[in-house]
Amino acid sequence: MTKKILVLCTGNSCRSQIAEGYLRHFAKDKAEVYSAGIETHGVNPKAIATMLEDGIDISTHTSNNMDEYRNIGFDFVITVCDNAKERCPFFPSNAKKFHYNFPDPAKATGTAAEIAEQFRHVRQLIKNYCEAFVKTNL
Repeated sequence: MTKKILVLCTGNSCRSQIAEGYLRHFAKDKAEVYSAGIETHGVNPKAIATMLEDGIDISTHTSNNMDEYRNIGFDFVITVCDNAKERCPFFPSNAKKFHYNFPDPAKATGTAAEIAEQFRHVRQLIKNYCEAFVKTNL
């Protein structure tokens, strides 16, 4: 049976989008993966570019509000920032909840190269997390 996974973040623009991309990549047909935010900020172009460097295209992803998914019975809900964990809604399901507070690459400062390096660093953290999550839970 296909599992349903929801990744939650504040704005559904960077971390949750990267996680959705990697969870889809590693889970293949074992899971339906969704991502959403408490708010919607649009998909960050730097997140799209950073994922393309690793061969994963998230350019067609949309930034969604968690309210759009209230009627889906998720098996897993993963929050990827403390703000989303604190404000995570009650989902009327038996979803197992997971949490990891990844740094927000959208808040990176410095030169273009330094910002790109922050995105790559966070991408690697999320990639490692998602690969381990799929091996352990699916």
